[in-house]
Amino acid sequence: MDTLDCLPETVKCPKEAIMPVKDALEALSGKWKIPILVSLSTGTKRFKEISKEVGGITDKMLSKELKDLEMNLLVSRKVLDTFPPTVEYAWTDHSRTLGKLIHELQSWGKLHRKRIIEK
Repeated sequence: MDTLDCLPETVKCPKEAIMPVKDALEALSGKWKIPILVSLSTGTKRFKEISKEVGGITDKMLSKELKDLEMNLLVSRKVLDTFPPTVEYAWTDHSRTLGKLIHELQSWGKLHRKRIIEK
């Protein structure tokens, strides 16, 4: 498929097709946001649990990415009344709308890795 034949007929021009893609990429940009969301897809987690599952991410970067995801309504942050304070992160209703997209990225990633290795 050389063109985006999968675009709905309501999208008339490339500009109308590009803007929502730019918006999505801005919200999900970078190396870490989608892996963080994949980690949270299995349930509520604490900071260190996310860090361990994602692997290779610094605490500073994880903190920044979680703030960005929270700002984009893709992650909720809950501070528990404990000593020391405990913070839990979870998917939101809005991040659940990414389920199909994340599944497709996982499928494509597997296909891509297989093709590159076979090359």
